[in-house]
Amino acid sequence: MTIQHTVVFRLVHEAGSPEEREFLASARAVLTSIPGVDDFTIRRQVSPKSDLEHQFSMVFQDRAAYRAYDAHPAHTAFVSERWVPEVAAFQEYDFEE
Repeated sequence: MTIQHTVVFRLVHEAGSPEEREFLASARAVLTSIPGVDDFTIRRQVSPKSDLEHQFSMVFQDRAAYRAYDAHPAHTAFVSERWVPEVAAFQEYDFEE
């Protein structure tokens, strides 16, 4: 059973800033390097109904792959070194088929 992991968030950086671009590029590089991450996408919110501006989405083939990603040193380092100081607000959603 696949799992789609989605995080929607707002950065502390201004939209279109070099800091925003660098954060998104770094996230793509780090997170896609982790085994088990499939179909990684970054999207920008277009609706004024939400103040969360970005979405990361990825798919895992099963719960074991998702747990391995969550515990992977590259993921935990990204969360502590980049996510915590640079993300102002977020919501996380994990769906199984």
